[in-house]
Parts: sequence; structure tokens; C-alpha cells
Amino acid sequence: MITEQKIALDPATFAESATHPDSAVVLEDHEGGLDPWTAAVWLAARNEKVRITLPAAPAAVSEEMADKALDTLAALAGPRVAPPGPASRFDDLPASVAKLEPGDPGYRGRSSTYMRGGRPALILRPRTPGEVADALAFARRHPELTLGLRSGGHGISGRSTNNGGLIIDVGAMNSIEMLGHGHGHVRVGPGATWKQVGAFLDQYDLALGSGDYGGVGVGGLATAGGIGFLSREQGLTIDRLRAVELVLADGSLVRASAEENQDLFWAVRGAGANFGVATAFEFEAEEVTEVGWAQLALVTQDLAESLRQYGEAAREAPRDTTVFWLTGQPRQGQSVIQMYGMVDSGDPDTIIERLTPFATTALLAQQQVVVARYADVMAQAADVGAEGHHGRGEPIARSGFLPELTEEFARDAVQLLRSGQTFFFQLRHMGGAITDTPSEATAFAHRTPEFSVTAIGMDRQGLDAAWDLFMAKHFDGLYLSFETDRRPERLLDAFPPETLSRLRELKRRYDPAELFRDNFAISLEAS
Repeated sequence: MITEQKIALDPATFAESATHPDSAVVLEDHEGGLDPWTAAVWLAARNEKVRITLPAAPAAVSEEMADKALDTLAALAGPRVAPPGPASRFDDLPASVAKLEPGDPGYRGRSSTYMRGGRPALILRPRTPGEVADALAFARRHPELTLGLRSGGHGISGRSTNNGGLIIDVGAMNSIEMLGHGHGHVRVGPGATWKQVGAFLDQYDLALGSGDYGGVGVGGLATAGGIGFLSREQGLTIDRLRAVELVLADGSLVRASAEENQDLFWAVRGAGANFGVATAFEFEAEEVTEVGWAQLALVTQDLAESLRQYGEAAREAPRDTTVFWLTGQPRQGQSVIQMYGMVDSGDPDTIIERLTPFATTALLAQQQVVVARYADVMAQAADVGAEGHHGRGEPIARSGFLPELTEEFARDAVQLLRSGQTFFFQLRHMGGAITDTPSEATAFAHRTPEFSVTAIGMDRQGLDAAWDLFMAKHFDGLYLSFETDRRPERLLDAFPPETLSRLRELKRRYDPAELFRDNFAISLEAS
């Protein structure tokens, strides 16, 4: 039987009262008394079983500070520390699904993402497809809540958190297992990270191309595209997808592949979370052992010329070589360029031969080139840890697919950087095996561009204006995972007319009430 003991935060009596606490303790404020969070840590450290309920945070304490303190307590004492305050504002929460609300321990790390802050009214954390269905049933009952879907919480687009809405977080569905359908057939939960997938497959001398950062969750990337270091050799991540299981808007669980529900299988490969919540993916990995991994830093006073030369080197590179290009605002007439890339070879001479054209596009200031396992490259991502992400602010990201890197584009890119509206300007090397899949084979239809271009800034109006002025004319399409602009015309950029028309037909069939309306939503009708 659980007994509850009330202990005042009176410095004169607290230690004695808390020496032999009951199984449940409620800490009560006392004028001039002890700090409740410090007292809770002291109490939790001295008793491994006691459950502690805190008093309300002082009015002078911000919500952010209170959340941070509760997260610290959660890390020290786990679920034994409960927040104060009234019961949930929702009286119809699904009993089967774990939930987090503002003030709950662990809420802060799940409300924020890698790059931005958020404060949703409710986070539901299903562990099974059935619990996902229960979470979606709750979402259907509350259409007033913005709905976000979250796997790893890395998303640059910002759609995996919100303010005042609902988040369905599938991070706990992170299992990985090898299937018996042939060498390289692997089943992965949406909450796994690509770092975890890389480590698992490395045991079998296999790898599966993803993005450029191992901390990204599988669910978001595997429904958007996946442009990474092996894409020019293996194709996009979605090109390695053989089947997906997802819970639809009506709560039904379906499997989609080339043999069943082919229309959904087509749509889920590129249209993001517009049709359901993915609960499992089946991929076919390929043999990859040692790779050449390069990180280069170059300095130039003529950024346009260096960028043009990079474009030539990328265009001539064989499929086993992928190099990404990154820079920020010029300083004192100079620009620092970072290149990071991979050569699918363990032979040092081959690696040097492949990288030399890139290393000579500007003054090479620093280099690190190693022979490594692909899993080791993905493992460079920091572990998120029990406290989750703690992003802040509202960064703005713009995206475009570049058919060809021309001199005019290079000059306009310099103008964008000089405008001061972006601190992060990246080109991802495409081509190669990405072009082998016909554009109509998946909802991701932009198969022929040479590069994916991304700019990140903090001023929405300023970056949008500079992007529209200098960059937009050069692009054909965009990558929806790297785009924060919600203007209706972005949907037309993301999907060619034939693709968008087919997606709208499927949306009317599978999600006629537009439950999935807040994640780069495909509208039912043309706007």
C-alpha cells in the first residue's frame, strides 16, 4: 500500500522528517524554506524507492527554468519525481500511451528539437502500432491541435515540434533486426537513428546510405528522400526501401511494398508524413567495408571561382565519391570553405586520387583524411542522451535543387552570402545512382539535379527576400525536409504537376479529413 507523507521545506525540520520517509512524499512550501528542487535531489539520492511530488515553481521562475530543473531531477531520479500542478487539461487521453505535458520530467527534451524550441500542449509516445492507432484516434478527436510527428527530433524543417499542439513521438520504436529474406534485408523502427543502424549493419559488413549525420532519426529521412554520402553509389535512402508498415489516418495498419498497396509505397517514398505514421521499414543494405572519409578546410578570396571549380570536380567525380560543400558569411574579404566527403574505397591511393580535384579548388588550410568504417563516420554524431534535444529559437531554412552549377549561380551565391542573411550555405553532391531510378517511380521526382542547396538563417523576412532575389531562379524543385517556408507555392516546387496530382488523389482516398495537415501537407485541392 502506498502511503503519502507531507514534508514541509522548513530548514529546521526537513532533515529529521525526511530521514525515514514513506513510500510517497509531497514536498510543501515553507516561507523562507529550502529550495524544493535541491531538497528533492537530496531526498531521492538517499532513498531509491521514494516517490516525490514537488510544490509549484515560484512565480519568478520561468517555464524554461522549471522544465530544465525537472529534466535534471528526472535524470537523477527517473520517474520517481513528479511535477506539481493540476491534472491534465485533457480528459480523454489514451490510457495505453505514455504522455508528457508541460511540467512533466523529460518534457523539455522532447518538446524541443535539434535546432529549435517548442512547447506543445501534449506529447504522446507510442511503443507499438496499436498505441500509434490510439494516439491518432486522440488526434482525430482534437482537430484544434496542430499535429506534429517526431522520430529522432533532428528535423531542420521544424515540423516535428510546435507550440500548443500535439506531438506523436515514435522515438521509442527503435528496434533493428536482420531478416531472413536474403543477405542485407534489415527491419528498422522509425525511432532508431542512422548511427544505430550503421553500427548494427557494420557487424555484417553492410551499410545503408542515409544523410550526413548519424543522429538523424530513420522515420523522417526515410519518407522524404535521404541524400547522403553513399547516395551517388546506392541511390537515395528511399531507393533501398523494400517495404514499410504504417498506421493510416483511420487507425488501420497496412503494409506497402512493390507487391501490396503499391500506390502507398509510391507515395511514402518522398511525400513525407502525408499518409500515415510509419511504424517499421524494411531496407536492402549493400556491402560496404572500409571507406575514405575526408574533412577539408579551404580559404579563398574568390568564392565564386572556388565554387565553380567545386562544381566541375563534382561533375567529373565517379560514383564512389561524394563531397559536400559548406561555407558561411565572408570575413575580411575571405571565405572559409568546409568540404566533407566519402570515397567508397579503402585504398589510400584511390582516395587521394578522388579527393585531389576538390582539395585544389582553393587554398587548402587543414585536412583530415582517414580510412574508416562507414559506421565510424555515422558514429561521430553526438548521443542525444536521456535529456533529449535542447534546441532554441526558430531558425529559417530554404532549399532548392540545382540542375547545374553555373558561373551565374556561383556569383549569385556570393551575393546571398554577402547579404548577411545566411550563416550556413551548403551544397550536397547528387547525381550518380540517384538518376538511375525514373522520376515517376517514387513521389520524390527530382532525380536529375547536380546538387541540393540549403541556406539557414534567423530572419525569415530577410532570408526569404534574399533567397527569392538571388537563388530561386536557379532551382528546379526543393527538398521538403530542409524547407521552412510555408507559402503555398512551395508545394508546387516540391512536386512536379503530375506527381502532385497523383498525390492529391491518394490524399483524398487515404486522408480525406486531412488529419496529416501540418507536415508539409498536400492539400486536397489545387490552391
